[in-house]
Amino acid sequence: MNTNNSITKIVATGVGAAVFFILGRFISIPIGIPNTSLETTYPFLALMAVIFGPVTGALVGLIGHAIKDLLTYGLWWSWVICSGVSGLGYGLVGRKIKLRSGSLSKKDLIVFNIGQILTNIIAWGILAPSLDILIYKEPANKVFTQGLVSAGLNSVSVLILGSILLTAYAKRTTQEGSLRKDI
Repeated sequence: MNTNNSITKIVATGVGAAVFFILGRFISIPIGIPNTSLETTYPFLALMAVIFGPVTGALVGLIGHAIKDLLTYGLWWSWVICSGVSGLGYGLVGRKIKLRSGSLSKKDLIVFNIGQILTNIIAWGILAPSLDILIYKEPANKVFTQGLVSAGLNSVSVLILGSILLTAYAKRTTQEGSLRKDI
């Protein structure tokens, strides 16, 4: 990895974590289940992870969620970890599509969305509730309800808003091989 790429990823991590915090703090819609909301953070996290890779995605999720928790109701490690896992998963799935080359086909969107749904099920439907039980001794029925609802909501928000963001990014990026020299 060259220096410019490293610097870009470090800057993307810092800016991404700040935007994650802002979205999570100010554009989060409570849904009636305690400590569970419709989030705009995860479509943004998906975009960052696909563009900058799984490590940057994981760091944006971890740092952004930790800052949000610290500045709101207190650090909840199980869900902070799962935001990192989500960013990592979105970034790994993003390697299967060619977004950075300016190309995003319907097949790419289908592949990405199948992967992000699996990522959300693993992170929020399985890992978050399991960590809540192990770390905080939370009741299983409560945390699995929260986790499964969050997995579903995050999947739908990434499916809709994330797909819009990925498509918009692809449209503004010059397609690889589309420029040619006029003689």
